[in-house]
Amino acid sequence: MSYLTTEKKASIFAAFGGKATNTGSIEGQVAILTERIAHISKHLQANKKDYSTHRGLMKMVGQRKRLLSYLQKTNLQGYRALIEKLGLRK
Repeated sequence: MSYLTTEKKASIFAAFGGKATNTGSIEGQVAILTERIAHISKHLQANKKDYSTHRGLMKMVGQRKRLLSYLQKTNLQGYRALIEKLGLRK
């Protein structure tokens, strides 16, 4: 995961999780997963037969879905703000 450096992770957690050290925040975890999903999706467009990476991508999408579902149940305003910032749903 050389595309996702420590500095970039810290900036993502600072932007979405409040502080750079708040790595457990749901918003920060969803933002990191979204970044990884976008990167792997680009890889799979060029390598269509990479099935093991496709499985990993599906696991990440499921994890992000579970985190977003939890956030929607606990903090609806935060959920709406997060999906607006990330541009996940229309």
